Amino acid sequence: MGRHVVVGKGPVGSAVAQVLVREGHEVVVLSRSGGTSTAQVRHVAVDAADGAALAAATGRADALYNAVNPKDYTRWAREWPPVAAALLRAAEESGAVLAVMGNLYGYGRPDGPMTASTPLAATDAKGRLRARMWRDALAAQEAGRVRGVVEVRASDFVGAVPTPQSHLTRQLATLRRGGRAWVVGDPDALHSWTYVPDVAELLVRVATDASTWGRAWMVPSGDPRSQRQALTDVAAAMGARTPRVSGMPWPVLRAVGLAVPQMGEIVGIRHQWDGDFVLDATETTAVLGLTATPWDEAVRATVAGPAEAPASTTR
Repeated sequence: MGRHVVVGKGPVGSAVAQVLVREGHEVVVLSRSGGTSTAQVRHVAVDAADGAALAAATGRADALYNAVNPKDYTRWAREWPPVAAALLRAAEESGAVLAVMGNLYGYGRPDGPMTASTPLAATDAKGRLRARMWRDALAAQEAGRVRGVVEVRASDFVGAVPTPQSHLTRQLATLRRGGRAWVVGDPDALHSWTYVPDVAELLVRVATDASTWGRAWMVPSGDPRSQRQALTDVAAAMGARTPRVSGMPWPVLRAVGLAVPQMGEIVGIRHQWDGDFVLDATETTAVLGLTATPWDEAVRATVAGPAEAPASTTR
């Protein structure tokens, strides 16, 4: 059993901590707000962008998990670089493998299902940023600065995810009252949905298996479903009527973005929503034996999950 340090206590960080506890590891969770320590998990308050403080709080460790998630797109360019640099410093000084919670932004507009080996060809700012973070991590491993790096990539979350972080949970109140669900992009474009506990299982698996380091792995996410299909399943699980689902026109979103910058940032990644956006985790299943949690179970967890969470929980 090893000493594992999780940076971030949002949905992914919390799920990773649960898996580590189950497997008998020593678990430390670092976050901006800290938390109440237990016999199983020690919480420490630290700013993930402060390299010296993060390295000191990490100490010696077997694995360091990047479960940080700046929620506001408008702050990515400012917040991610110092956090990524701090995590690499902490991994270097601690001797830990760095296991990164990644996403699909770096691929840009897909021309088919995305695999771990699909080129990182994003042209938007957020996608280029995530691709650069991964390349910097790989370079640190190749230079011998860190023992190992590995990234797991997931699509949009389902499960017990706070409303701001899920395109499905933010619609729960609308579905319950039978209102029209307005969604980003084409309601009928196929989309992959990733169950948060499946992310945690893969993160812990690759962090503890040196044969997986130096590359990325896709999280098994089941068969893709359109937003209309997914919301219909969620409504059925809560006993609500079949929802009316409509896509918000992009010109409207652009106009809203003038007043709400976050919405303007979404326009910049419209390729994730106006066409099929599907990941292929066949290799993960073949090599590591992990499969996606059944969709019905993920939907039930989505319906039962939290509707809100304080902003501090991500870091």
